[in-house]
Amino acid sequence: MQLPNQRGSYRQQQQPAGSPLAIRTKKHQLDSNMYTRMAMGHVWRKEWWYALIPFALGVLPAAIWPSWWWLAAGLLLALLYVLLRSSQVTAVTQVEQTKPLFERMSYVIDQRQIGLMQNEKEGRGMGVNWEMIGTVKREPDGYVLWFRTQEVPAEITGWRAWIARTFETPMFLHIPFKIFNSPNDQKLFESLLRRKNLLPATEAAADTK
Repeated sequence: MQLPNQRGSYRQQQQPAGSPLAIRTKKHQLDSNMYTRMAMGHVWRKEWWYALIPFALGVLPAAIWPSWWWLAAGLLLALLYVLLRSSQVTAVTQVEQTKPLFERMSYVIDQRQIGLMQNEKEGRGMGVNWEMIGTVKREPDGYVLWFRTQEVPAEITGWRAWIARTFETPMFLHIPFKIFNSPNDQKLFESLLRRKNLLPATEAAADTK
């Protein structure tokens, strides 16, 4: 599977991911509504001011030809931008190449990678190297692992490269507390995140009682 903003970073697994000492979880399915809600929040917290650019372009002619119509034009352009950017995010749940992300799968986690296994016995799944993870946030119900922004391929240059970098689709893994097989597995996972400098050393441990 190749997700829109990972550009070939995923690889198919021919053998079950992880070593015998890996952390293995129960199966989990990322809800498309949850992805859309979180991805939208991530995008608009960072990019809200981009909508001001088409608005400014729409009202700019009013400096020469004063009219309330230019204000309406600015608002319309800003709205169109918001709709187009939002549709780019929601499309992730619909396109064929990203459908596996929303299938039911388990995680096999070790020092090398995070294995997303559709069927571990048959070795069907994919591996995500830790280098691909940029930040981790501990939510009330689990962990959200956000992917790093990927480098634009060298063959893409100029304005196309700028668009690829600026309007990248955010992707993440969601690992709820409830899918760990034991409180000890969750503690091991948190310890691994801290060793990878993805979770602050002072982050409070989960209440596993």
